[in-house]
Amino acid sequence: MDLTTNYIGLKLKNPIIIGSSGLTESVEKIKDLADNNAGAVVLKSLFEEQIMAEVSQNIYDDQSGYTDAYEYISEYTKEHNIDKYLNLIKKSKEAIDIPVIASINCISDHEWISFAKKFEDAGADALEINVSMLPTDDNRSSEENENIYFDIIEKVRKEVNIPISLKMSHYSAGLANLIKRICWTKNVNGIVLFNRYYSPDIDIVNFKITATNILSTPEEISTSLRWIALLSDKVECDLVASTGVHNGEGIIKQTLAGATAVQIVSAIYKHGPEHISTILKDTENWMEKNNFSTLDDFRGKMSYEKIDNPAAFERVQFMKYFAGIK
Repeated sequence: MDLTTNYIGLKLKNPIIIGSSGLTESVEKIKDLADNNAGAVVLKSLFEEQIMAEVSQNIYDDQSGYTDAYEYISEYTKEHNIDKYLNLIKKSKEAIDIPVIASINCISDHEWISFAKKFEDAGADALEINVSMLPTDDNRSSEENENIYFDIIEKVRKEVNIPISLKMSHYSAGLANLIKRICWTKNVNGIVLFNRYYSPDIDIVNFKITATNILSTPEEISTSLRWIALLSDKVECDLVASTGVHNGEGIIKQTLAGATAVQIVSAIYKHGPEHISTILKDTENWMEKNNFSTLDDFRGKMSYEKIDNPAAFERVQFMKYFAGIK
């Protein structure tokens, strides 16, 4: 079976991209993923907020009182973080022969934009911009929030020539229209659907906020599956599914919906890098059973435009299933 796919101009030997996470924070871990047949890796994100928080803390700790010292501390902190990340890109490129995608997690279009060119110069094959935007500010309109995407991708595209993908949130009052307009700009080559946010919970014994559902489950595939099926025939960008892909069945479903590739993290945390080969084998077995030789043979076969009952992807009520329950 031929599992190759073309994602944002990169030829992948298979559609499994290991998403930005602790799995891709070191050369040793990245090499292990490549040796176990990953199609590409997205390096652990460089976090804009983390860098700025570190800058603020270092300035706070400084007791000199000199304005020049503040500027020096700020620049040194940023450069130190960037240099470590550039070294990760360079060493990863030397160690493996699959695409290495740099990643920046950001909430603004400010000074970090200049980092993008350095990523390209260090050898990154592409750049994933992870815009983690939770629309909690009640003073900002939907349009103001969505304009952040456009401002960021426009400025980054002016800095680099390598392919760009945007990993975005599903929070939007007009998500289909937003994604279509983002693709129209030609400033990105692909879109990753979607960010998976930290999930808060409340400890009712100790009165503390805690984290829950740190790792995804196969049942969480439905959100990205729905939107890829709805949009894969309508946008020119490559669409990548993130969250809930844990096995060969997940890859098959997302490809049927129209995905170009998938990002996997939680399944590898749970089962180790060796699980990649199991996922690929299960995919190949299904393809052979159904007489498909390539992913293109069935990609989009179950998209919104191609199924007999497209309303199934738009249904938001459970009336059909729960109407008779008393």
